[in-house]
Amino acid sequence: MDHNLEIESSESEELFERLSFTIDKGQEPLRIDKFLMARIEGATRNKIQQAIENEWVIVNDKPIKNNYKVKGGDKVVVFDTHNQETSDIIPQDIPLDIIYEDDYLFVINKPVGMVAHPGSGNPDQTLINAAAFHLKKQHPEIDDNLLPRYGLVHRIDKNTSGLMVMAKTKNAMSDLAKQFFDHTVHRRYVALVWGDFEEEQGTVVAHVGRHQRFRKLFTAYPEGEYGKDAITHYKVLEKFNYVTLVECRLETGRTHQIRVHMQYIGHPLFNDDFYGGDRIVKGTVYTKYKQFVDNCFTICQRQALHAKELGFIHPVTKEKMIFDSEMPTDMQQLIEKWRKYSQFKNDQ
Repeated sequence: MDHNLEIESSESEELFERLSFTIDKGQEPLRIDKFLMARIEGATRNKIQQAIENEWVIVNDKPIKNNYKVKGGDKVVVFDTHNQETSDIIPQDIPLDIIYEDDYLFVINKPVGMVAHPGSGNPDQTLINAAAFHLKKQHPEIDDNLLPRYGLVHRIDKNTSGLMVMAKTKNAMSDLAKQFFDHTVHRRYVALVWGDFEEEQGTVVAHVGRHQRFRKLFTAYPEGEYGKDAITHYKVLEKFNYVTLVECRLETGRTHQIRVHMQYIGHPLFNDDFYGGDRIVKGTVYTKYKQFVDNCFTICQRQALHAKELGFIHPVTKEKMIFDSEMPTDMQQLIEKWRKYSQFKNDQ
């Protein structure tokens, strides 16, 4: 690592934070494009200048010009635009549940099973492909290769349902990305987790980062030795003996944060096959109970997690916006099944 930098790579739901660092106080003034080209692997001056022009490079919380000279103490954030190269995105006619839209952004209710953006194993049929089709339909005169850069400023897992915001313009993108980076966006999730809670509410503070052996998994690092800082506030909504309905409010947005934090405190999400929730965690295993739980797994064939509320400041009007979505059918049926089971148990 270069001795002039304190670099922290991103592992977060905020899709675009690539790296952030504070420049050493001994740094001599140097043009920002030259500075970054020497320090970002595989970067070219042209790509860096394009990123600066598109306001993907922020210094001291503000966009800068290509001729800006960095100095000691500057705080630099570089947003990763890798997934925003729309020239490789094929518009595909995939239905979107759009609950709000204007000229600058739109908010969608993502269904279970939809991947946010193309990647390894998911070259198309993603939210980005659907959004490209939606934008093309609005502006048919635009050539596919000239579609303006737009897209995600955050993401939720393939098998998590709920609210996401997408930007239509580069200025809206920059503004929203900064709100996520500053952790000022309101995000409230609802989850069904294993076990009962002694406390009605609490806060989990533990870094979240990739597992040191199993790289597809993330894990909690309470001592902060790996990963990035992560804070989740939770509150009990309803108890069902062996499982509990909770709300989780994110102060940070790391990949798999809620799933990892709930597992860390002994309450993995119901039917979360990554983090141990896809087996009977609580309750005496006898034939009828096992059959009941298996039926519940069949009803909700994914981790029981829904992004219910999303709030942010509109990047243009500066209006405070808050959106709410209903839980999908599978989670509604799952909760109702546990509610009836709990009432039956308590009445015995």
